[in-house]
Amino acid sequence: MSWIPPLLVAIPLLAAAVTAGLDHITPRPVQDALVVAASAATTAFAFVLLWSTERREVVHWFGGWRPHHGIALGIDFAAGPLAAGMCAVIGLVVTLALLYSLTFLREAARLFDALMLVALAAMCGFAMSGDLFNLFVWLELMGVAAYALTGFQVERLGPVQGAVNFAITNSIGGYLFAVGIALLYARTGALNLAQIGDALSHGSAGGLVIVAMTLLLCGFLVKGAVVPFHLWAADAYAVAPAPVCAVLGGVMTDIGLIGVARLHWAVFAVPFGNGHAVGDVLLWLGIVSALLAGTMAFLQRHLKRMLAYSVVCHIGIMLAGIGLLDSSGLAGAELIFLAHALLTAGLFFVAGILHVDHGLIDELHLRGRARGCWALAAAWFAGTIGLVGTPYAGIYLGHGLIDEGATAIGRPWVPALLWLGSALAGAALFRAGGRIFLGWGDEDDPLLGEAMEEDPLEREVLRPLLVGVALVAVVLGVVVSVVPGLGQRAEYAADRFRDTSGYAARVLRDRPTSPPPSLSISIRHTSLDSLLYGAGATIVALGLAFVGLHRRRLPRAVAAAGGRTLASPIRVLHALHSGVVGDYVTWVAVGTAVTGAAWALLLRG
Repeated sequence: MSWIPPLLVAIPLLAAAVTAGLDHITPRPVQDALVVAASAATTAFAFVLLWSTERREVVHWFGGWRPHHGIALGIDFAAGPLAAGMCAVIGLVVTLALLYSLTFLREAARLFDALMLVALAAMCGFAMSGDLFNLFVWLELMGVAAYALTGFQVERLGPVQGAVNFAITNSIGGYLFAVGIALLYARTGALNLAQIGDALSHGSAGGLVIVAMTLLLCGFLVKGAVVPFHLWAADAYAVAPAPVCAVLGGVMTDIGLIGVARLHWAVFAVPFGNGHAVGDVLLWLGIVSALLAGTMAFLQRHLKRMLAYSVVCHIGIMLAGIGLLDSSGLAGAELIFLAHALLTAGLFFVAGILHVDHGLIDELHLRGRARGCWALAAAWFAGTIGLVGTPYAGIYLGHGLIDEGATAIGRPWVPALLWLGSALAGAALFRAGGRIFLGWGDEDDPLLGEAMEEDPLEREVLRPLLVGVALVAVVLGVVVSVVPGLGQRAEYAADRFRDTSGYAARVLRDRPTSPPPSLSISIRHTSLDSLLYGAGATIVALGLAFVGLHRRRLPRAVAAAGGRTLASPIRVLHALHSGVVGDYVTWVAVGTAVTGAAWALLLRG
């Protein structure tokens, strides 16, 4: 099966070239069929690859240049269950986005379709790459495609500005990553991840390795929109077309976290003694991201910006799971990625339909305008329930596994903070749904700030297709927590992913993986604490949404005291998210310096 990994890159790239080159001589329906078929075929091969990796990593050496005496001579794709599963989810989300865009975006469709396929190829290549420099190549390729897709409507100022902020900030992250590669190559003389990890395992990790790790991981954290590197995300999501937002928020931003996990366990886990110094910093970055982004989501009235901060919130939860440095936390992050990708894509699809129907995407201006749109309302509220982590829906199982991992290593306070982040983001989405689909709440709310300018979308669309795609994405995301055997397989994939020596032996010496254990095919249940946390987060989210909708109906003294207390912190939060790209770059520099200093003190202190 070693021939499958290259196909996940070759199929979409070839289809992108054909789509762009034959646009003027090929009928539109033929091109549509080609694009969707290429994405669907990539997804199908990814699922075949996932099945093939159950017993061993699938490694492909390009040109047949295999390692010699433990030294990598060529470039490889190394796919285990986690990487193959990510490729399958990426392919599924991109396929849904392309189906959605069949009628949503028809102008310059040739360029749009080609860019989406290039992004698909780059994300799959990134997930499977076993070479440090090629991680950088795939990272930059997906970035270039994403910048162009974000600023796709170049005749408007907003998309261009959002794309520029996105490009500049992420390019700084790319520079950090490139310098980190140079330092690590100078130290080890290798670019293959397994060989670098093998070289570092035979000696102590000095200051040079700590600096290299800081630059590499912070480059991924910029891509992953982790606080304080997240400031570009809301600007980009607010102006990108809905299918682009579905890909950016559903899978492309999240993929930075797989880079963090891959580098830690393949390269840095052994030289740093598998201690929790690295993990503690990642854990706190995740917690701060979940709480800050959840709060910012609650302060938004623009639906895409609200969803952007929801994405950052859930990325924080996933990063916290990775930061626990155990199999339960990593498995929880895997399952949250799966559910979050589909649910977020579905909600962005709903937001796009509202924009087409009403020419608006502002919560307050849309108040009551979508009454009677029961299919959209069902998709929105079901997606919100899944993203909150209501018991046995959406991200609940992943949350529960992270809870178990945190409790097992003596951090029982972590789950409460992460569930609070979910509740804050969910409260914003519940509030928006109640106001838009049910007509509840006040017509104005000064705490939510001023409306953004938004150009109406005057398009002839096949609305049933758009609604159907949104419903499919949400339903698939909601049922993740009740798929029999999925939790057990996620834990097995996490164990395999964390096996540093096994990965090096398979890649560099072609040694077989240990046979898999017998995996139960049953629904993975979580602890009673997680069940209570999930129910509590749902209640808190609904309560905060009710207060947000009916704040003016609170007793005057309570409302006035709350307004005075919250006014200053809210102003500070809005000031930090200024929309000025120079501020964003400054925060990247500050965040990198503080993160590196923390690791230096913890690892060398």
